Amino acid sequence: MSDNGSRDNSGWHDDGIDPREPAFDPWLQPELFRGVLTRRVLAFLIDLVLLAIPIILAVVFISVFGVFTLGLGWALFWLVSPASVIWALIYYGATLGGPYSATVGMRVMDLEMRTWYGEPSYFVMGAVHAILFWVSITMLSPFVLLVGLFNGRRRLLHDIVLGTVIVNSSALGHGAEPLRSF
Repeated sequence: MSDNGSRDNSGWHDDGIDPREPAFDPWLQPELFRGVLTRRVLAFLIDLVLLAIPIILAVVFISVFGVFTLGLGWALFWLVSPASVIWALIYYGATLGGPYSATVGMRVMDLEMRTWYGEPSYFVMGAVHAILFWVSITMLSPFVLLVGLFNGRRRLLHDIVLGTVIVNSSALGHGAEPLRSF
């Protein structure tokens, strides 16, 4: 409460409850969630290919470099794993935190990530979203997708933990042009 007795919604509260209401209602706006899970799987596969291309090129380069240096260049193979993780975090952080709040695969599939209360994503949220996704998929295998079948917003475990929601971009009607229309 502020000094004049009105409720102040601008900051942290002692009760620990976020005063912002959910922005997207699956019952009032079903078009936002129609086909989201299927599109997310396809978007993930597209993003996986995009993530793998630079890594494969790096492995080929190190292999060829190792041949020319009589095996000394192959010592660089230890860099592939940490570089892959860094590349993935930068990719997800930059694309999900970018102007479209979507990875390239999500843009192709006409999807967008928003916060629970409707704001666009940002770099750190995109990177943490990727980390939580990979941790959950590693521990729960594809069963993580089952969670999305039992809630109206088609949210997965890492979406629930982070307070994000994936919606159809074209249904938002904010003017962002998808790379491909359906």
